[in-house]
Amino acid sequence: MINDGCLDGVDVIFGTHLQAQMPLGEIGYRSGPLQAAPDRFDIKIQGEGGHGASPHETKDSILIAGQLINNLQQIVSRKVDPLESAVVSICSIEAKNPYNVIADTVNMTGTVRTFKEEIRNMIEAEIERIIKGTCLVSDASYEYDYVRGYPTTVNHQVETAFVAALAPDVPGVEIVKETEPIMGGEDFSYYLQQVKGTFFFTGARNPKWEKDYPHHHPKFDIDEQALLIAAKVLGSATLTYMEQNAEK
Repeated sequence: MINDGCLDGVDVIFGTHLQAQMPLGEIGYRSGPLQAAPDRFDIKIQGEGGHGASPHETKDSILIAGQLINNLQQIVSRKVDPLESAVVSICSIEAKNPYNVIADTVNMTGTVRTFKEEIRNMIEAEIERIIKGTCLVSDASYEYDYVRGYPTTVNHQVETAFVAALAPDVPGVEIVKETEPIMGGEDFSYYLQQVKGTFFFTGARNPKWEKDYPHHHPKFDIDEQALLIAAKVLGSATLTYMEQNAEK
């Protein structure tokens, strides 16, 4: 969209994301980094399968994968400054076989979340170094693919303060406060690289609900009044900005 000119002539940009774990009526803002860069990686461990009764005749890909998972957890705990933020998560592992057959192949998929580019680069390289070393110990081979996702969502200071100042006067908004950054990713980040603006959170949890479920949970839900509140804040930001910056 950007390459096709969607930002041509755009002076400022505002966006929001409903947050099911924030109460209805709350607006969360933050200047600077708000959401992380979400990357994906795919790993294939190639061993040699065989009968479960003769493990000494195999190169057990499941055992290698288990060791690899443990080793990968050392990246954040031992390679990243404790004062910085990063995530390395294995989110899928597959090695389908009958109960008595040792698998020759394991496929794994995971995600990396970072705020700083230097940490992002380090983790990408460190994952492969650990895969290579783990497979070398067991004389196995591997395939590794790292796919970079969206960049970090970084809000501009002036525009963030602008939204924070007008939000309390928007009908339906009860609380406006600075929010903590989260490790979730957001493609709005591409816009903020090109145009000054800000991205904020709109609370969508009904206070009467006994339990709220996070995004992507099977029982995830929102109070749809949050949609109206979000639209009003965005509309107010747009109209107020146009009034304040109209040509005289």
